Amino acid sequence: MNIEMPRFNHTRVLVLGDIMLDRYWEGPTARISPEAPVPVVRVDHITDRPGGAGNVALNIAALGTAARLAGYSGDDEMADSLQDMLTGAGVDCVLTRLSGRATTTKLRVVSRNQQLIRLDFEQPASAPARPALADNLSALLEDCDVLVLSDYAKGALSDPGPLVTLARSRQIPVLVDPKGGDFGRYRGATLLTPNLQELEAVVGPCPTEAELVSRGEQLMAELELEALLVTRGEHGMTLLRPGLEELHMPARAREVFDVTGAGDTVIAVLAAAVAAGAGLAQGAALANIAAGIVVGKLGTAAVSAPELRRAVQQDQGSGRGVLSLEQLQVAVADARSQGERVVFTNGCFDIIHAGHVAYLEQARKLGERLVVAVNSDDSVRRLKGKGRPINPADRRMAVLAGLESVDWVVSFAADTPCELLRILQPHVLVKGGDYAGKQGVVGWEIVEAYGGEVQVLDFVDDVSTTAIVSRIRQDP
Repeated sequence: MNIEMPRFNHTRVLVLGDIMLDRYWEGPTARISPEAPVPVVRVDHITDRPGGAGNVALNIAALGTAARLAGYSGDDEMADSLQDMLTGAGVDCVLTRLSGRATTTKLRVVSRNQQLIRLDFEQPASAPARPALADNLSALLEDCDVLVLSDYAKGALSDPGPLVTLARSRQIPVLVDPKGGDFGRYRGATLLTPNLQELEAVVGPCPTEAELVSRGEQLMAELELEALLVTRGEHGMTLLRPGLEELHMPARAREVFDVTGAGDTVIAVLAAAVAAGAGLAQGAALANIAAGIVVGKLGTAAVSAPELRRAVQQDQGSGRGVLSLEQLQVAVADARSQGERVVFTNGCFDIIHAGHVAYLEQARKLGERLVVAVNSDDSVRRLKGKGRPINPADRRMAVLAGLESVDWVVSFAADTPCELLRILQPHVLVKGGDYAGKQGVVGWEIVEAYGGEVQVLDFVDDVSTTAIVSRIRQDP
């Protein structure tokens, strides 16, 4: 499947559900307690993160999608912390604070990247003390493209039926991360995302993929669902849709540190993708890649759009090579977001020789990413005269893209790369040759004006394209 990144930043997703605080106490262990056979953790770092529906909204916002979150909390310090973190991350947070009730908090003690124990502090509110989320749903749904129900069985979604009905009456897709043994409560939703254990608790054992598909199709028919996405841990995910062949997606994680919050990431990425116009297959494929990223992190974590885009590029084999200017702008922006230093050089590169190779290897050592801008055929002709280039631009670019030192290759039609420099703003502009200082390099003033660097490197002695072409033409 060819996976493409949607434009996440033009949509809005509403998340309703159980909001909680994930708190981490982290530190080293060096001894066993004399009081009991348990390790002693010297806590030196305390971290708070939004959990449950809050983590779903945080993941959506990290992709650049506008996220709105509504649910219940206590009226306490934990709720203040959640409100500040979510608002600071760009989430439109609507917390209904219930007096006399503590905000649900999960405390994890972690040492050496291993969770040792989890302590839950929770006090589910009784129905009479909790105003129905449906009461304010009409206003919350304004301008929203997708509704997510994040059910952690803490009481916020004890009666999700009216929420599903109202959203569907407005043609708004409803994606549900379900809990409990009664999936009938979500009847009419667009899609459910249970893990395999949750699904089996409802439909019975699924020891084979054929059984999984059969029972899943029956469940979709009974609940009038448009799809079912089953997360299966190390076996990846399976997307089921009525009348269509099942889609099995292998797990993407290379190393698993913590599966906490992986389900939140899955439904968040799927919801953002669907809101942006992607089909369910595309959205599920993106969610599968995102899950592979997040389980490689410790604790509840969000996957950013640049992280996801880079993983997609690696998956599709498009992380390097010849790019259009538009593609290159995205790639450079992603590199910057990861703290990578972008190096830029340009030239005709008509016949690639040892001098070019050595020079590009030196240039690559000045940063983490090397962009090579190549003059178009017409541009080379104007600069070098009749008979040049020897090789057309597509071949010159293909050879450059094959070099280990080169990340991205782009062409330009002008005689100078000045416009490219203004658009890309690389950290370093590099040229090779016998320039009398950096002032001889075209575009140096543009680069230094925005705070970049200009460096001049030497070519390998006695090697140049012009000299090579002259010798070939003189050879009898």
